[in-house]
Amino acid sequence: MRNPMMKSLSYVLLGLLLASSAFAAIDGPFILANKKTTLNRLKSGVERVSVSIDIYNQGSSTGYDVTLVDDYWPQDLFELVSGNTSQSWERLDAGGLLSHSFELEGKVKGAFQGSPARITFRVPSKAALQEAFSTPILPLDVLAEIPPEKKFDWAKRLLAKYGSLVSVISIVGLFVCLVASPSKSSAAKGSKKKR
Repeated sequence: MRNPMMKSLSYVLLGLLLASSAFAAIDGPFILANKKTTLNRLKSGVERVSVSIDIYNQGSSTGYDVTLVDDYWPQDLFELVSGNTSQSWERLDAGGLLSHSFELEGKVKGAFQGSPARITFRVPSKAALQEAFSTPILPLDVLAEIPPEKKFDWAKRLLAKYGSLVSVISIVGLFVCLVASPSKSSAAKGSKKKR
């Protein structure tokens, strides 16, 4: 069964794609942005959040002075490790793509619901800056407890994968040991002959 959050996100993306095809006929830029996050556990107590944002221009003309701002990461919960939470570009041509990424380190254990990133751009025919927002991210469970692997799970997986091979090798090894080792009766006969 699919996750209800994923289903909702799928509907949002489908709606954006349908809207983008409807607005593609509009004379001007039409900006769509997709924000993705990935949690990376480095060691116990240290987890990093990789954030990537892709900005698409689905319109028919260029957007100018494009600025991305994603500074909705509270400083008491996250520390910026690499990159910047904001970026500017001179232009985004029709049908073009801009990408930006940065990495944060989680300071506090718990669930976090992030906000969409904000994109502003200028259209030559309009005086005011235009604004767009990225897709939202799924809730992040930063520094969540990872259940320990059960002690014999790895042995069960190996046995399931290589069980028949291990059985054959074990039987052959046992046979070789039996053939190569002297029996008690032949050892006893050998000791009687020496007397």
